[in-house]
Amino acid sequence: MSELEPTTLLPSDRMQSQALDGEVTQIHRGQQYAEVGDTFEIEGTTFEVVAVDDRTLGDMTDEDARAEGARDLDHYKQILERAHDNFEWDDDSEIVMHRFEKQ
Repeated sequence: MSELEPTTLLPSDRMQSQALDGEVTQIHRGQQYAEVGDTFEIEGTTFEVVAVDDRTLGDMTDEDARAEGARDLDHYKQILERAHDNFEWDDDSEIVMHRFEKQ
């Protein structure tokens, strides 16, 4: 179990603020950045990583997108396209889901 910098999982101030507000409770990344039991702190609030799962982009649902602060999966795709140059959605792309909870 390690203490992480919040930017390790949540790279933007906006996402960190959304986590504090309970609007973001998980994030998918291109590789694993944390283990279950790892913690991070945002403005004095501690979060614990409670699940880390290998998935593909094709596994993602509207519920997953909402847990990452998007309205739905289409909105999530648009966010990724804006955030990453030359991004193309490929259902077979491997990703890692990191779910966390306030402590």
